[in-house]
Amino acid sequence: MRSIFPYDIASKAIYAAWFGIHFFLLTAVCLAGIFSLIAESSTIFPAACEKSAREAELVASWLLAKQAGVSNPIRQGIATYLHAAGIQAGYSFFAPNVPSQHRLTLELFYDDGRVEHESPHVRSRAAALRVSSLLDRLAEQRYEPIREVVVKMLALSVWREHPDVKKIHATFGSVNPPEMSEFEHDETETFQPMFSFDFSLRDEQKD
Repeated sequence: MRSIFPYDIASKAIYAAWFGIHFFLLTAVCLAGIFSLIAESSTIFPAACEKSAREAELVASWLLAKQAGVSNPIRQGIATYLHAAGIQAGYSFFAPNVPSQHRLTLELFYDDGRVEHESPHVRSRAAALRVSSLLDRLAEQRYEPIREVVVKMLALSVWREHPDVKKIHATFGSVNPPEMSEFEHDETETFQPMFSFDFSLRDEQKD
């Protein structure tokens, strides 16, 4: 009969504590997401539940130390663990709460007055997925020079196939799906511009 050593007891206690903390944080993240959706009227719950849901969301956020200062070590520790474990967000991004996508529209201006509309060109589904992820990251980037460089690189991919283009006007924005009530009235997605750039690529080629 195998005896139980103090080391085994300590290991089991550590595993049990880690298990409890992990699922406590996971539950808090999920509840915060659920209550947030209810408070924003994104569910079938009546409007009377919104105030209580908002209060419950604040409690869940407090359990995750989100009410503490950014430099608070407890908040930083919890945030680091959540991201390392991949549980920093719930699954509220699934339908019917699909998040906004982002789109880069390129207007091509020719010398004869013609204007064409294009999107960044990709050669495979994998490349399309990478570009989509890049655009989502670009929306979070607040440093204007980085935005301009990335958009310019994407515009160059189109310009190579249209070398006679005089100017390219690039518009970046979010594509918002219709709300449930809007969808019932056959309304489609809306495009909300966030920023834009103009590129005169011929001049740069001469330089």
